[in-house]
Amino acid sequence: MKNALLIFLLLLFVYPAFGQVPVATHVQILKAEDARRYDKVLEDLLKSPNAAIRVRAALAAGRIGDKAAVPALVRLLNDSSEKVREMAAFALGEVESIDAADAIRIALGETASAQLPGAEKANVRGRLVEAAGKIAAANAQDTKAKELGETIKFILASEKEKPTSTETARLALTAALRARPAGAEENIRFFLSHSDPGVVSDALNTLARLRAKNANRDARDLLETNTHAVVRANAARLLGAAEDKEAVDLLIKAATSDQDSRVRVSAIRSLATLKDDRAAVALEAYQDSLVEKVSAREKKGRAGSNVQPPEVSEILEITTAIGNILAGKKPAPRVTTNPRLYEEAPANLIGPIVQSAETSIARAKIDPDLLMLGLLDRVKTAPPPMFRNWRSYSNLAQGMAVLAGLKKEAYGDSLERNRREAEEILRLWLSEGRLPPNAVPDVLTAYAAFKPEDLQETLAEYLSSSDVFVRAATAGLIADQPKTRGMSALLEKAFLSALSTDKHDNDAQLATLDAMAKVDSSASVDTIYKALDSPDYLVRKRAFGLLVDPKLLAAYPGAANVARDARARHKDQVWQYDAKTGTKLGQMLSKDADYRRALSRKNGSVRAVFTTQKGSFTIEFLPEDAPLTVDNFVKLARAGYFNGLEVHRVVPNFVMQDGDPRGDGNGGPGWSIRCEVNMVPYERGAVGMALSGKDTGGSQWFVTHSPQPHLDGGYTVFGRVNETGMKVVDRIVRGDKIVSVRIVGR
Repeated sequence: MKNALLIFLLLLFVYPAFGQVPVATHVQILKAEDARRYDKVLEDLLKSPNAAIRVRAALAAGRIGDKAAVPALVRLLNDSSEKVREMAAFALGEVESIDAADAIRIALGETASAQLPGAEKANVRGRLVEAAGKIAAANAQDTKAKELGETIKFILASEKEKPTSTETARLALTAALRARPAGAEENIRFFLSHSDPGVVSDALNTLARLRAKNANRDARDLLETNTHAVVRANAARLLGAAEDKEAVDLLIKAATSDQDSRVRVSAIRSLATLKDDRAAVALEAYQDSLVEKVSAREKKGRAGSNVQPPEVSEILEITTAIGNILAGKKPAPRVTTNPRLYEEAPANLIGPIVQSAETSIARAKIDPDLLMLGLLDRVKTAPPPMFRNWRSYSNLAQGMAVLAGLKKEAYGDSLERNRREAEEILRLWLSEGRLPPNAVPDVLTAYAAFKPEDLQETLAEYLSSSDVFVRAATAGLIADQPKTRGMSALLEKAFLSALSTDKHDNDAQLATLDAMAKVDSSASVDTIYKALDSPDYLVRKRAFGLLVDPKLLAAYPGAANVARDARARHKDQVWQYDAKTGTKLGQMLSKDADYRRALSRKNGSVRAVFTTQKGSFTIEFLPEDAPLTVDNFVKLARAGYFNGLEVHRVVPNFVMQDGDPRGDGNGGPGWSIRCEVNMVPYERGAVGMALSGKDTGGSQWFVTHSPQPHLDGGYTVFGRVNETGMKVVDRIVRGDKIVSVRIVGR
């Protein structure tokens, strides 16, 4: 009896009630995730008597992404706990292995016939269909991907007849968006009459991404009459994707008078697609009214002259639309072409609009003379550097790049002159030697578009730049050129140099590896082998990917043995940080104390208060869903990392993005953190980590203006901004500054 009592008490200590994972076990799981290591330790945890541990271990297996976990996760689809089955399904979707396809289809069939409580059936079913979409998208060429697509159609049809939940419907709609099963449009169209606006908006989103043309009348009705802004916005988007010419007048009305900016922006973009001249006239008039509105507000002293008006983003959207609508047509619209229009407008409106990439591109499309007239003379007479701000070079270069792709019949004989002058300007800038590094990628890309005779020599020169992102961009451009003798050797030399010198950013290493593969991976096999010795997991991972290239294996069958031996030495996992390497890139930076600190936080226990030029907003963190991501952000914020940074990216009705000290979208803190993908959806106000590939997060983060279901399960959600804060976020435009960030809580 005493022994039985002792065992009972021990079980209580080791395996607490559901919902609790012992801290020591949780640390063990975090370490496995950090190392991207699926082994017997994690496999045993998937068999734990404690359902909470099985749930957490399943999530870890999904995040790690090793297909070796598929059999264990498939077994959990029959677990006695609904939460375990739900997480196992989610994890299989994250692994994305086609090996799970049959099990997913069978399990979905069972949910259709199983006599389960409604909520339980819905939760598991929703995650199963979500997994089907992810697996089908990741293995699009496999025959089983088509079978998964048919299963998704079956779930959509069954949700019409016997709905289980709005969540299941939404997950099935997003699965269809990913898998793109043939003939799914009619099943999706049914959901446009759903009672839940979230389901309706997701159905519209899916139809728009599929470019479906079967729901134009429904979309027009929803745009005109629905009271939910996201529904109207997605309806407007679908009408553009479906190329519905009958919707032009309705879209003009929405673009110029809807009360919600998200609807107006979506309508503006659709008008840009439809290219009806009537829209250009209406949009120009509306743009004039926005300028007048800003001017009137400024004259009343309601905003400082150094703060950009929130209307800037919408005005730039209109500029882009007008450029697309009137491409090759004359006369050009005043707003896009004539800075004198703004003589009475405040300076904080003139600069962001006239000196933007959007305006340069629009001018190039409408009439190249608007962009190029007199520019060459100014470049020749201005002492270098011509501009103080790198963006001025970049914005003009993006406009000049457009000229290379224009057709002469639409623009006349002057097009060739403008092209020659653009090429000469770009050559002069590149030869100055004082071009700001941030501007070089756009200038080089534009120069390459003209295919000049000295392009190879120019690219070779910039491949040895001191700026890592210049080298990364150059490597990509080299890979796009016709293959020439010595190209592989040039890239190999650049990679080895980057491997030795680049301690803060790995972009050049990764881009050069990709370029070597595109040019001729077999010619660079020895250099790829050397990449397997990098301390950076992301570089080694890229090298492993290159070593399975069929062309390389055909030339060097022994590469398979090299890769196998490297895996045996755990080079496919992340190593603990070693100060001797001189870099923190792609290594495990956390220790037990860090894991425990991260795990000690609860949702709502810590938040970040942002002070911006447009007001203040707060991020409520979700450390229970993404503990290490929150910990990384808190650490950076407390060090003052975000203070004074410019918001480098704003895409209206999509995201506001910040966290880049360079301001060009490339910068980071000098290390990377792994993804902590979770089930939190990307609704309005969701805060996520920006990536350039899996496990590449660092300091860049974003807030969504509206629901973005295609981001679910692909980017880490680690916080939320409430609706009060979102009113501030909505007013932020590109170039606004984050004045300070204050962490509240521990």
